[in-house]
Amino acid sequence: MKNLKNCIDACLACLVTCEMCISSCIKEGNQECIILCRDCADICALCARFDARGSAYGQELHALCAKICKACSEECAKHASHHASCKECADACKKCAEICSELAVANA
Repeated sequence: MKNLKNCIDACLACLVTCEMCISSCIKEGNQECIILCRDCADICALCARFDARGSAYGQELHALCAKICKACSEECAKHASHHASCKECADACKKCAEICSELAVANA
């Protein structure tokens, strides 16, 4: 259960940083970052909800969440040197991807 709690926490942190990054990137006109952050925020919210209820479909969702978070982290990292919100988002997404990957493999 502790692993699920860590995943929920990481997903919620990722969700919040993605939303903040979206707001910042709208001002900058960074479309690719916005698109990935939107997908990432949505999948993280869903993953946290599935984990909170102990869904039997969590394993597959963890794998997808890890994949999207990794892509979002890589995109945001491209802008991290000149946008603080992108750096925070890249870091949160990377952490979430790692935790979700571990859960996807552990429950396989």
